Amino acid sequence: MVDLFLIADIIGIIAFSISGFLVGLRHRLDLLGVGIAATLTALGGGIVRDLLLDRTPYAFSHYYPVLTLFGALSVSLLFKLYRSDQIERGWIFVVSDTIGLVAFSIAGALLGIGAAFNFFGVMALGFVTAVGGSVLRDTMINQMPSVLISDFYGSIALIVALLLYGLHVSIGITNASLLGVALFATSLRIIAYKHKWHLPTLK
Repeated sequence: MVDLFLIADIIGIIAFSISGFLVGLRHRLDLLGVGIAATLTALGGGIVRDLLLDRTPYAFSHYYPVLTLFGALSVSLLFKLYRSDQIERGWIFVVSDTIGLVAFSIAGALLGIGAAFNFFGVMALGFVTAVGGSVLRDTMINQMPSVLISDFYGSIALIVALLLYGLHVSIGITNASLLGVALFATSLRIIAYKHKWHLPTLK
């Protein structure tokens, strides 16, 4: 379980570092601002998650989260993503943000299951891990958090946590079932984005 969490956490940090980097560029932040946006997106949800678990945040006690963040940002600069045209940059953001969303949803849900949380606890931990960083980032740049208005964004985190909890209490979680959940959730998010699916609003 710990190994699965570690893999999901690293994938999430890489993907969210890139998406946070691109959000900073889109809002024309300076170099420090872009770095902060990427850091909040990549590490913010995990910090909030660990505080809920009443433990020292991984980012404060282990080196791999920060090193992974710096590595992802270095690659973004190396490949000059800041010079990509608007269409290319848009799809890079969507794909990286989707991968980060799914990976962090998995990481949070696995920790909740490992801590013997009930159904609500697993759902909450998966959700907070996945969207906590983006909420902090959007608040910093004075923007409505995307989880509240974006197409099927937060719903993906809840679906992932629900599926993993269902597997846990029924047949158990295996590498194959975890990969299946990840592929399903990633595909669902991409399809929702392409077709502009939204949850209904109250009128």
